[in-house]
Amino acid sequence: MTMPASGRLYGLGTGPGDPELLTLKAARILDSVDVVAHFAKRGAPGNARRTVAARLRPQAIELPLIYPVTTELPRHSAGYRTQIEEFYAASAAAVAAHLDAGRSVAVLSEGDPLFYGSYMHLHVRLAPHYPTEVVPGVTGMSACWSMAGTPVAQGDDVLMVLPGMLDEPELRRRLASAEAVVIMKVGRNLPRIRAALAATGRLDGAIYVERGSMDAAAVLPLAARDDAPAPYFSIVLVPGWAGA
Repeated sequence: MTMPASGRLYGLGTGPGDPELLTLKAARILDSVDVVAHFAKRGAPGNARRTVAARLRPQAIELPLIYPVTTELPRHSAGYRTQIEEFYAASAAAVAAHLDAGRSVAVLSEGDPLFYGSYMHLHVRLAPHYPTEVVPGVTGMSACWSMAGTPVAQGDDVLMVLPGMLDEPELRRRLASAEAVVIMKVGRNLPRIRAALAATGRLDGAIYVERGSMDAAAVLPLAARDDAPAPYFSIVLVPGWAGA
């Protein structure tokens, strides 16, 4: 009996949330793949799937990949690391089963697949063994600075991208050495981010963008935003370009 050739794996960037920011290439692949895999929290559809919902073909097999934990455990705890590593291994095995059966699989990724994306944990496990193509997507940070209409970096400016989970001394150290800064993963880290910006004299120029490109988006000076936890899709911009 002849075994089917393995299917092709796609790491598919879906962009920042606006369905119109899906690339033509990503749309074409969605129109042809056998399986669409997408990450999600338990009991809630993932944002990447929500972005492409109108394009999903009825005959495509959906493969939800449900996180076992998100914020329930500290991310540096042994329990969190064990559960999340087991989850990524099981998710890769689930995708591999479809690839071994000869089916093409698109793994959806918010923004760009290889920029803070969960897809990369499957990529390192599967790409060495299967035909793979990564389709880039519009990043959340570019959607946010476009929505804010704010030039961020120009000429010799150094642009630094920081995860908001860093502790305050590390945030201060990094902020002191870059002209332009993007701070991602704001969420519950907002008070610490604000304190680090204030300590380095960068607060007055910082811009808070919430749900950039999505419904209910908001843009305001960070100094005017309270310390209530920010939505997952929130970014702080510290423009470096001071030109007219």
